[in-house]
Amino acid sequence: MKEIAILLPYKENFTENNAAAASIWVKDYLSKSKLKSKTLICGNLKKGSKPLTKNFKNLHLGNTFLSKNALYTSKFYEEYLKYKFKIIEIHNRPESLIYLIKKKVKSKLIFVYHNNPQDLRSSYTAKERIFIANNTDQIYFVSNWVKKKFFEDLPYKHRNNAEILYPAISPIKNFPKKDKLIIFTGKLNSSKGFDIYCKAVIKILNKFKDWRALAIGNEPREKFNFKHDRFKILDWVTHAKILNYYKKSSISVVPSRWQEPFGRTAMESAAFGCATITSKRGGLPETFDNTLFINKINHHELSNIIEKLIKNKLLRKKIQRKNWKNVIHNISDHVKKIDNLKYFFLSSKINYNRGVNLKVLHISTFDERSDHRLFNISIANKISKGLIRNNHDVINFSYRNYLSKNFLTKNNKIINNKVSNIVENYRPNLIVLGHNNILENDTLSEIRSKYNSKIILWYEDALGHKGEGPNWRKNLNLIEKNSELIDQYYLTTHPDEISTSIDRKKLNYLPIPVDPNIENLKIYNYKNRYKDLFFALSHGVNFGKLKKGKSDERESFINQLMIKYPNIKYNILGISNELPKWNYNFYNELIKCKMSLNLSRGKPLKYTSSNRIAALIGNGIFTFIDEKTKFMHYFNGT
Repeated sequence: MKEIAILLPYKENFTENNAAAASIWVKDYLSKSKLKSKTLICGNLKKGSKPLTKNFKNLHLGNTFLSKNALYTSKFYEEYLKYKFKIIEIHNRPESLIYLIKKKVKSKLIFVYHNNPQDLRSSYTAKERIFIANNTDQIYFVSNWVKKKFFEDLPYKHRNNAEILYPAISPIKNFPKKDKLIIFTGKLNSSKGFDIYCKAVIKILNKFKDWRALAIGNEPREKFNFKHDRFKILDWVTHAKILNYYKKSSISVVPSRWQEPFGRTAMESAAFGCATITSKRGGLPETFDNTLFINKINHHELSNIIEKLIKNKLLRKKIQRKNWKNVIHNISDHVKKIDNLKYFFLSSKINYNRGVNLKVLHISTFDERSDHRLFNISIANKISKGLIRNNHDVINFSYRNYLSKNFLTKNNKIINNKVSNIVENYRPNLIVLGHNNILENDTLSEIRSKYNSKIILWYEDALGHKGEGPNWRKNLNLIEKNSELIDQYYLTTHPDEISTSIDRKKLNYLPIPVDPNIENLKIYNYKNRYKDLFFALSHGVNFGKLKKGKSDERESFINQLMIKYPNIKYNILGISNELPKWNYNFYNELIKCKMSLNLSRGKPLKYTSSNRIAALIGNGIFTFIDEKTKFMHYFNGT
């Protein structure tokens, strides 16, 4: 029984010969997906054509005077009525998505943009894109450039359920043997820079007699007459053959004039060990860790770069091996993101009707006991405010504040009874456990069976599994309690760094959130910053003063730094006799400084940081953080 349907664009050629970008994206992701057997791909192929995968349904139209895309989507709707797909994944045709929304299908809707949204029918205007954002369960974009185009002129609140999911590749294990060959693949037109490539390589071939050039593709609408006895032009070949040509080629060129949504040829050729030269148009800079850019898109600059690579063999080999070793879009890693989403959709018992907002009970600490002194670093408050901004109904229950008022009976039983009563009265769709797991097994079981509420848990302390993080074992024990009754976890420690008995399908990464109403200082605009470097620590103490004798490796590092670089003007809080500062007192110290440093206790872990990182980066101050945290992945072009 197929539970997931993938709807390809109407004209998509889902075959080995001349497979387009969306086809290869679907084929690659499905090949690694654990949900392959549950998935049906729907497309439109000529009769007799062999699809890329076996689980394919041909929605063949024949001759018709009607709108072919409308007829095509209506045929898919017939398949939906037959199978009642729980998930429908639509690629690059907003009009098909809108057709299904208006038909009120009960499936979860995933949409993947492969091109500029403003160039696609039913997605041209901000109004159309708001409709799509509000009525689609998840939107993916093939690059950050495409994502930015979608959200131009859209209010921030519409950015929920929107992520980048890059085209990806399976890296090759061994570095291939290279020929003296330069390659271009794509449509042979001026938009792709084919004329620039031809002029450049002919100049190169005339100068270097032992080199050859190759172009693969066609373009019936635009013809160029470039010939050379060592320059071969092939029509489209299979994707597998193109990859083999990349293996042989030493240099690959992607000189696009137009704004490439992504640029698969650049990613693939780099991954197969080519020294790949690209323009900076559209999403091309996101395809791989590139150092060879054409700043001025003309054949003179391109031929100069190629000549430099030919003459400097050591440089060429260095770039080739760097590209081969550092594939940033690995399909095995990327597929987990969409698989986890689909697993969640398939396992969900609640019918989340689009347009019907959730009722949320958020159980956490909201800083009432400290008179909201920690409002600027409170993840609990940020999460609740974010849910409210997205039009959900939220009740906050501060369990620690309630316990402090009932100190004579301070135990878990009183909290569990209290929560049961709240749930009975409020009937939430979703219960959020914030940085706590205070509910007992019986309470959780009753809530799930009686009210069909989903239960999730977010947690902000270190959960690294190798013993380097502070209190890591205690923290893990807390979240592992009753894990079979918790639907999903959202953790500020990346799941890759966690060794746990919890089902890994439930683990999600939660970045430290930035709230535009809190982190809004725009420190980069302050002109009179007289301090160089800001650093603050509190040893995990949030009560306004340090514990006596409390110290860690960060303090030692800062002391060494100040000794080694005495001329830097430091602003250090929380060390020696300098007490930590909070809220606006913290901000008053921060705005004095040009740069900041953020270090967490324990060994640096992937994407993991103290929640102070939001106060630094979110307020617009240049911030240093240990590179082992891989925070550079958050930012485009770094």
